[in-house]
Amino acid sequence: MEGKILIVDDDEKIRNLISIYLDNEGLTTIKAESAKEALQLLKKNHYDLILLDIMMPEMDGIQACMKIREERNMPIIMISAKSEDMDKIQGLASGADDYLTKPFNPLELMARVKSQLRRYTKYNTGGITTSEIEIGNLLINTESRQVKVGEKEVRLTPKEFDILELLARNKGIVMSVSKIYEAVWNEDSFKSDNTVMVHITKIREKIEADPKHPIYIKTVWGVGYKI
Repeated sequence: MEGKILIVDDDEKIRNLISIYLDNEGLTTIKAESAKEALQLLKKNHYDLILLDIMMPEMDGIQACMKIREERNMPIIMISAKSEDMDKIQGLASGADDYLTKPFNPLELMARVKSQLRRYTKYNTGGITTSEIEIGNLLINTESRQVKVGEKEVRLTPKEFDILELLARNKGIVMSVSKIYEAVWNEDSFKSDNTVMVHITKIREKIEADPKHPIYIKTVWGVGYKI
């Protein structure tokens, strides 16, 4: 598998360890010891995925993720020693696509990296080949992965786009939280409720005129979501 990965962590040992794992899989790694250094690198280079530590001095990973999401949509995997649900929710709400808790298993790290890279470079269209899905004023281009509401382009993270496309391709069908999670994250839906909810909330904030009264993504209480 090919890919250029930016590793951002203030711990040199962690940076080097992750780099060894990824290099052994044929991936190209670049290391940054701070969020500010990472932002400087992003101004000059393209990366296919970012591994971003949360607990860093000066600018933490949450702030850095929000800053990156202003302009870039490559996958971001948060890495943190914090394992509480609220910490994960905060990380995902800032725009991250996945969250990995330290200490992590190298095999799990690689599985998550590969999963994100696959979805970023070649998203499974579910057998439907049309590149555009139009629902009211909402236009989704599955080839360019662009979303427009009217004439306004909306920037979604890779995971947000995948969820929106999944719902749009199944228009009118209620998708359970577990089905959404399994289809988009490609893993079992254990404790997936908060993860999906956070991403749905972020999508609504971007595509709905009034997120509290959505016209596109509807909640079917006790069941899931539908367009």
